[in-house]
Amino acid sequence: MSEPTGAARRRGPFKVGDQVQLTDPKGRHYTFTLEAGKNFHTHKGSFPHDELIGAPEGSVVRTTGNVAYLALRPLLPDYVLSMPRGAAVVYPKDAGQILAFADIFPGARVVEAGVGSGSLSSFLLRAIGDQGMLHSYERRADFAEIAQANVERYFGGPHPAWQLTVGDLQDNLSDTDVDRVILDMLAPWECLEAVSKALVPGGILCCYVATTTQLARTVESIREIGCFNEPTAWETMIRNWHIEGLAVRPDHRMIGHTGFLLTARRLADGVEPPMRRRRPAKGAYGEDYAGPNADGGTGH
Repeated sequence: MSEPTGAARRRGPFKVGDQVQLTDPKGRHYTFTLEAGKNFHTHKGSFPHDELIGAPEGSVVRTTGNVAYLALRPLLPDYVLSMPRGAAVVYPKDAGQILAFADIFPGARVVEAGVGSGSLSSFLLRAIGDQGMLHSYERRADFAEIAQANVERYFGGPHPAWQLTVGDLQDNLSDTDVDRVILDMLAPWECLEAVSKALVPGGILCCYVATTTQLARTVESIREIGCFNEPTAWETMIRNWHIEGLAVRPDHRMIGHTGFLLTARRLADGVEPPMRRRRPAKGAYGEDYAGPNADGGTGH
């Protein structure tokens, strides 16, 4: 039985073509690709790539300036933060939430809109495996080109489960029986009609948006279309801790707001969502409010 795509690049001694992440004594990272006969140069000296080729992961190399560097393969979270960018990447903290709360499983049929630099695509492909399907849509050809190069660099070549289309999802979506849809775009509400036709009953829609106004309009549009259950929305923040003996304190900096996530599940055809028991706060909707698209009722 053959190994899943990319698995051979994640274990064993270092080989030509492997990505290597060096960590210096101050904890700074340097990522490069191993090439026979090449040298890695820093302001603290250099060392030959050949010194790492064939060495086990977790080795320590010293430069000509006698500075020690720890050599490991970059984890996927490390890789996506250091890879070339066209658009902003989906941060690992959000990608992890998407994998968990959108319930991305091996073999899943997933549609993604808004590929950006290929960060989330890499996480999704590793989760669905070779037997799954990821169809990614990206409006901009230059972003798609960068994303394709980044994904193929990580997996060591084209991934058999990935299809990348340049164009708008709402104009090009032809996939059916889709298990999950991930929308990372400015106006996800524009795609809801197309998405609702593609998703299987019980399938999950997950949207990643940057602002509260986008979040509010997306949620109201999902409620208005009437074929999803009540959306759930949240954000995540990460704060590292400094631990040195008895000096245990939070770091002064943290990864704060990057975006909002929301999920909703597709209902069976012909089913109306149960009426929400929760009442909106007084003043949540002004007297002149006419729905998220300003062309009808509020949907409540």
